[in-house]
Amino acid sequence: MSDENQKNHLKAYGIVYYALESGLKAKWLLNYDGGAFLIENNEAVEKECKIRGVSYQIISDAKSALILEEISSPSKNQEAVTLEKAPKIAVYSPKDKMPWDDAVTMVLTYAEIPFDVVYDEEVLNDKLLLYEWLHLHHEDFTGQYGRFYGAFRTAPWYIQQKKDAEALAKKLGYSKVSKEKGAVAKKIRDYVVGGGFMFAMCSATDSFDIALAADGVDICEGMFDGDASEPNYQSKINFNKTFAFKDFELIRNPTTYEFSSIDMTRKRRIRKEVDYFVLKEFSAKWDQVPTMLTQNHTMLVKGFMGQTTSFDPNTIKSTIIVLGENKTNREGRYIHGTKGKGMFTFYGGHDPEDYQHRVGDPKTELDLHPTSPGYRLILNNVLFPAAKKKKQKT
Repeated sequence: MSDENQKNHLKAYGIVYYALESGLKAKWLLNYDGGAFLIENNEAVEKECKIRGVSYQIISDAKSALILEEISSPSKNQEAVTLEKAPKIAVYSPKDKMPWDDAVTMVLTYAEIPFDVVYDEEVLNDKLLLYEWLHLHHEDFTGQYGRFYGAFRTAPWYIQQKKDAEALAKKLGYSKVSKEKGAVAKKIRDYVVGGGFMFAMCSATDSFDIALAADGVDICEGMFDGDASEPNYQSKINFNKTFAFKDFELIRNPTTYEFSSIDMTRKRRIRKEVDYFVLKEFSAKWDQVPTMLTQNHTMLVKGFMGQTTSFDPNTIKSTIIVLGENKTNREGRYIHGTKGKGMFTFYGGHDPEDYQHRVGDPKTELDLHPTSPGYRLILNNVLFPAAKKKKQKT
């Protein structure tokens, strides 16, 4: 999985998933050859590698044993993690997600990793219990329709989206979209607390935490829910309810394309040419989860923007692990945490290979980016729930 040895990093994850689904043994060799995978030799897997254009080597049992012995050395920041079972994956997304394209849906499809699409009805009916891993689509859990009111309130897609959301909320027994979305956010919270893995990108990151913090507080203006917001609602926000963020200020102006001070999009002054973030290095033997999540063939990843591009360091809780950081302004690009028995990862930005994806832009063709480091981070999250849990020392 190094830059030199692998010609399609993204489809390689699909091969590993395929092997696990087929009941084969596999190991993830952390920090070895770019985070290589060691899979039990099988003709079907070899055939799939050839079909999908994935680079591979067939090695002897003796060579395999030598590699594992080398990795086990205390002097090496490497580890071999056993992958046990292909996780069952759900993508939270509306049936018609236009006018956006979802990076996770695209890369799962490209890597040929199967997933089911779920939305509010399935979540509220506890269907998440069927899945080990959940991705949140570019979504607004606050009931403010993505804060697109200022620029797109007369656009046909915006008007239709608002009608559809109101109809769904009514069907599910809620008087407001904000209340229905808040109930969905709490169901997802409970899913993670109970042991699920959650991955969110772009506006699903901060809007999710805002919805939890504003539970029982009306923060929506009249054009969103038909009545005024509560007076002094900022003082009623409860940061103890959030997953990752604290001490943020909500944006009051409903025409502003921004939820809160969590996001750095409007505060950053970084030119595209120098917009990169650095993946942090962790101990492979002791910090296996963050090490898995940062496996890559480069430690320097191209930045990319979104409605939520990155996270203000002053709003990130001290319990959160920053996996990827822009050194220029210390903004968190890629962060991880634990909630109850489960885990979550928030990844800022919308599309790792489209620097400033706008409404209506054509979707990214991943055939042109088979070795994308930014997309590879998404697939690390897809695969790490398959890892055998390491027993904690007590």
